[in-house]
Amino acid sequence: MAINRSELVAAVAQQTGKSQVEVNGFLDAMFQVFVEQVSQGEKVSIPGWLSVERTDRAARTGRNPQTGETIQIPAGHSVKLTAGSKLKAAATAK
Repeated sequence: MAINRSELVAAVAQQTGKSQVEVNGFLDAMFQVFVEQVSQGEKVSIPGWLSVERTDRAARTGRNPQTGETIQIPAGHSVKLTAGSKLKAAATAK
């Protein structure tokens, strides 16, 4: 079972006693900080829970799956999410 953003906002609002509008604003601000830091190449770390960082990908040769033609894939960036110890422990607890 997956939880979507509105369900997450509702659950956090219930646990904290804050309004859903306040929780939603907090999540927007938190993700905006993630975007700003990661786009600058900075790592965002919440010890025990998760870390988010930008990774570099080198240019490489690939294949077009439809034609089999060799293509050049340019260098680029990606994002790496790493689970922290508390999150890993929660995943293996049950």
